[in-house]
Amino acid sequence: MKKIVIALDGHSSCGKSTTAKQVAAELGYAYIDTGAMYRAVTLYFLDHHVSLTNPKEIKDALNNIEITFHYNPKTQRNETYLNGLNVEDEIRKMYISNQVSEVSVVPEVRRAMVAQQQKMGRRRGVVMDGRDIGTAVFPDAEVKIFMTADVDTRARRRQQELLVKNQLVNLDEIRENLQKRDHIDSTRAESPLRRAEDADLLDTSHMTIDEQVEFVMHKVASKLLEQKYSVEQD
Repeated sequence: MKKIVIALDGHSSCGKSTTAKQVAAELGYAYIDTGAMYRAVTLYFLDHHVSLTNPKEIKDALNNIEITFHYNPKTQRNETYLNGLNVEDEIRKMYISNQVSEVSVVPEVRRAMVAQQQKMGRRRGVVMDGRDIGTAVFPDAEVKIFMTADVDTRARRRQQELLVKNQLVNLDEIRENLQKRDHIDSTRAESPLRRAEDADLLDTSHMTIDEQVEFVMHKVASKLLEQKYSVEQD
């Protein structure tokens, strides 16, 4: 059966990544965490003191950045590598969260990452989550879901994620960070966060991960059945 592209867009801490990983695992598809790519770029920019107002520094930095994903059987997760170094844990820290929106709003950064993401998904059979997958990266994705949740729920989820990693962060600080990122992501000039016209809305405020996965898998099954019927008709 022909493989498809599944795009999960939406706000931070809605369950996008966890849902995308499980959907990819059930389908045997590749999972691409585009948010991790922007976090990795942010880490590189911070480590190398790249000025966001200096186009030459940005261009030179992007030419020296290689981002890959590798599955770790010990942790049973895809991990992000920046120039061959495992940065999965580092890019999830709060200081990266506080800077990633400012970095990802830079047009040159977005264009470079979108080009990489399109190359990764060229053969289809991928699940991507991010902010602009269904609108800019893969506007022709067969399944598009726009995920959201109320900010208090998202802040509590994010706090729990950080606690698991032994990072204790005040709930108000997390809420403020999420609201700031929402504003920057939604108002940037280059591929802003918005719901594609043909994307299904999924509010996860009161849903479990299993329910979110079930919702997406139902949409995928419907699309695959539609494709099969179309082929048979031809």
